[in-house]
Amino acid sequence: MAPDDALIMEMPVRMGQEFDILLTPVSRPELGEIRIGEDLFAVGRSEAPFVSYPEELTAALSRRHARIFAEHGAVYVADLGSKNGTRINGADVAGHPLRLSDGDELSFGSALSFHVRLSPRVAAPEAPRVMVTLQPERSDLGLQPIELSGFPYLISKADDTFARYRDSHPQQVNYLSRRHAHIYLKCGVPFLEDLGSTNGTFVNGHRLADHGVPLNDGDLIAFGGSHFVYKIAVQREGDADATATRTVFAAPDAVADVEPVAEHTAAPAHALDDDADKTTFVGAADSFLDIFCVDYAARQEDEVNADAEAQAAAATDASARKGNASRSRTALLAGEVAGRFGLNDPVRVRRAARWGLVVLALIAVGLGALYLRGMPERDVKSLLADGQYAGAAKAADAYLARHPDDAAFQAMGTEALLRAYVPQWAAKLKAKDFSGAATLLAEMASGSQHNADAHPLVRELEWIGDLERYFAQRGGAEAPIRLYTDESVIRGLLTHWNQDTGAHQRALGRIAGYEPAFRDVYASALSDVRKLQTDESVYLAAIDRLNATIATELARDKPEALQPVLDDYKEKYPRLSGLDKLQDDLRRYTALMQPLRARNPGPLVARMADAKFATPPFQAQYARLAQRLPTTDVARQYAVAAQAWQRGDSATAIAGLRRISAGPWADDVAKDAAHKQQVATQYAALQGSRGAGGYEDKLLGFYAMLDPDEDKYYAKAVEPDVTAIRDSALRRARELVSRAIAGWKQYRANGQIGADQRLEPGISPKFRDQAKRLAQAQEDARQGIRIVSQLKAGESADLAQWNKAEEEIRAEVDQQRRALQELRMVLDPAVLKAKLDLLGGEAQGTEAPAGASAAAAATAAASDKPKEARP
Repeated sequence: MAPDDALIMEMPVRMGQEFDILLTPVSRPELGEIRIGEDLFAVGRSEAPFVSYPEELTAALSRRHARIFAEHGAVYVADLGSKNGTRINGADVAGHPLRLSDGDELSFGSALSFHVRLSPRVAAPEAPRVMVTLQPERSDLGLQPIELSGFPYLISKADDTFARYRDSHPQQVNYLSRRHAHIYLKCGVPFLEDLGSTNGTFVNGHRLADHGVPLNDGDLIAFGGSHFVYKIAVQREGDADATATRTVFAAPDAVADVEPVAEHTAAPAHALDDDADKTTFVGAADSFLDIFCVDYAARQEDEVNADAEAQAAAATDASARKGNASRSRTALLAGEVAGRFGLNDPVRVRRAARWGLVVLALIAVGLGALYLRGMPERDVKSLLADGQYAGAAKAADAYLARHPDDAAFQAMGTEALLRAYVPQWAAKLKAKDFSGAATLLAEMASGSQHNADAHPLVRELEWIGDLERYFAQRGGAEAPIRLYTDESVIRGLLTHWNQDTGAHQRALGRIAGYEPAFRDVYASALSDVRKLQTDESVYLAAIDRLNATIATELARDKPEALQPVLDDYKEKYPRLSGLDKLQDDLRRYTALMQPLRARNPGPLVARMADAKFATPPFQAQYARLAQRLPTTDVARQYAVAAQAWQRGDSATAIAGLRRISAGPWADDVAKDAAHKQQVATQYAALQGSRGAGGYEDKLLGFYAMLDPDEDKYYAKAVEPDVTAIRDSALRRARELVSRAIAGWKQYRANGQIGADQRLEPGISPKFRDQAKRLAQAQEDARQGIRIVSQLKAGESADLAQWNKAEEEIRAEVDQQRRALQELRMVLDPAVLKAKLDLLGGEAQGTEAPAGASAAAAATAAASDKPKEARP
């Protein structure tokens, strides 16, 4: 059973299989097995069998430590606020009973642990039903007899049995606790146990301590002092009644507050009470689940009766002495008083009569004033009695506008307000009409503007409305957790609950006490809170870790490291929704970082125009990245020049790029302008050599240097000629890739560039040779694969092998560049730049940092003479 299930206030009395409970010591088998064959078992250091255990084992037990009970076909354990706690499988039992399952490990304190075994109980003949009658000891207090036929029964000031006396005896009702005591059956015998009440429970003048005690006919019991004092009568089904009046017992699930069925045969006149209809009949049992929901703050709500024990001890003597004064003694006393004041003299009598009339007039005026003063209270009480709760709430609030500190009117106004609105509000909440529920709460707030007692209760209802609306919008308790949407809502709801959980529980319990329609909503809300707490500990903690990892890797310029992390989260957290958006942002950000790291302004500006991120981590990182990106003005000027270039207007494009002559991107734009100038020059020369010797080699060299995205106009312009010599172009692509693979093998054979070479304060010959060889291999592989791609010759059998080789080369270049970048705080900036330039570009599908290097490589490919890539 989940902890919140134990708080459901009304449950069927009994259903399902009954069990014998066996507790086997975990580490001390010599203690012997404990077999529990009753529905309620007490655990404490003075309870059997614990009282016989060695002192070192029971030292950690409290006197009232815990209770084990069976109910509704299940077995539960409740901790009674013990000092050292009760645990099931290591989890604390606190505040509310938890269900025991076969095989659980149950621990009391630090030294006693037991294995739990549940054995189905052999069905036994049904025991005779028992009825317990609580007959008020004093007839002058207006208390009603209480007849119990359902057990256990909770003595509580919140129950209507005692709460009905709040108007006539408010202080005495406040001497009771919300969980004061309970009456239960043990082997067919009624027992009474105090539940740690503030003012105590008494049997025959003795205050109960830690044990339940059996109740016998004639016992005198008192709750909280000398007011609620009752004489016990115990009757079992089938017993002969001395008055020849036989009560037919109702079934345990009979509805509370119904008339008992009785047969009367020749009963004496005094046996029939004229006020029999005022007897309180309790036919339905309470639940141990509710009884043992310990309210640790309950004592703070009870008024302390310092004389409770002395009053209770004297209750029996007072009742015995009552009525012993004789009528004659009263008469003598009256005569003596009359003589002392001269009331036997007629003259004095007449004079006294006149003064008496004056006094009576004054008293009448005073009583009239008191009557008028009490009219608002009578009006509110009358409206409450008539069920006109909304009118009663309005009248109470109007009075509180003039007398804001009147506690009695606050309490009446709160009760009226809750009874007027909560049933409708609960119905709308169940129907998921959250707007209607919010409207009712607004009316409640408006109708209790001056009632400080009602304000916190209305806020609790608002919180529950927000809680249920959230779960409905999310799709239920098991619906996915929406990344970057649900975290703040969950934390906000739990922050309210965790600020003072005890106060919230007391407030919600008070609402449920006034209006039963709220109880199902309360139970559902508690279940939802437990679910949110689980989501917070699992999913919100995972989201926090994910956000920290994303921030770390993005700060290190290693977005590629995040893909396996996201894949792992998809597998581990299936209820986490929104990872797809993160992956989309990661792909977009990685594509942006490639030309940024390569200092290639063309594709960078194009991707900046598409840099729309949907998730907060990437939005924040892109904002931080702004200082490394081209400014808005530079990006705009470059975009205009790029459009002209795509139209074939090379003069306008190059002129536009050359105007970008300042700022951190000026050198990179100048290199790009030089590349474009070379493309335009070679294109013009190519057109002039059409039909001449060597045209085919020049055409393929030019075609290989073009970027399919950046130089789309020129690639399309020469595409018909290249298509005409398709076979030669593919042969040239094969030659380029073969040369790239050969260079890559030679690079590895000579030994990859190591950390010591990267750390050199200058550029050694070995570093220079290896860096050039690696850069040339990458450029050759890129150009060869580009030709194949532009010719749409993807069916080539060697393409997969070429792609693999190109990926290996590119990965090595990227790794070397990142390793060098991490040395930026160690190496001289000029040396670092020179080494990076020797390595060339790093991103697939982008040009090397120097645009001229591509042209030089293309020319080298065309003439079959290897050339070094220009830095």
